[in-house]
Amino acid sequence: MIFRRRLRYNRRSRIPPQLFIIIVPLVLILFLFSLFRSSPEAIAQETVTTFYTYEQNGDFSGSWDLFHSQMQERFPKSQYIEQRNLVFVSSFGVNTFDYTVGKAESMKTWKMTKDSVSLKNVYKVPITQTYKSTFGTFTLQQDVFVAKEKDEWRLLWSYQ
Repeated sequence: MIFRRRLRYNRRSRIPPQLFIIIVPLVLILFLFSLFRSSPEAIAQETVTTFYTYEQNGDFSGSWDLFHSQMQERFPKSQYIEQRNLVFVSSFGVNTFDYTVGKAESMKTWKMTKDSVSLKNVYKVPITQTYKSTFGTFTLQQDVFVAKEKDEWRLLWSYQ
């Protein structure tokens, strides 16, 4: 005689208990993933932090690579590297600087110049740089802007 075991579940629910074993962990994983996913504001701040870390280390080529195409058109790479070295290292006698990155603020649209193309979903991020130079300590405060371009977050400065 062959015994067959029947799975019993509440006939009213029509959902087998095996399905709960699959669904509950999946929902829990998706929930945990959503908790740790970075917000656009956090990514904008991270982009600014990366840019100024490159600048702080004198890697102006690396920081230029994080510029939005509108900025790259304004400053050819070799010119940017040369000018940054000339202004901060040679003229001010500064080897490095300290910086703080403020909280990102969402902007629906923004333009780099009054004549440039309007960008959507831009984040304004305040930055404070402190330089200790041969002329004393000075602080530079600036709002920088971060916009997504070709699935990459890129940095811009305002020229308005």
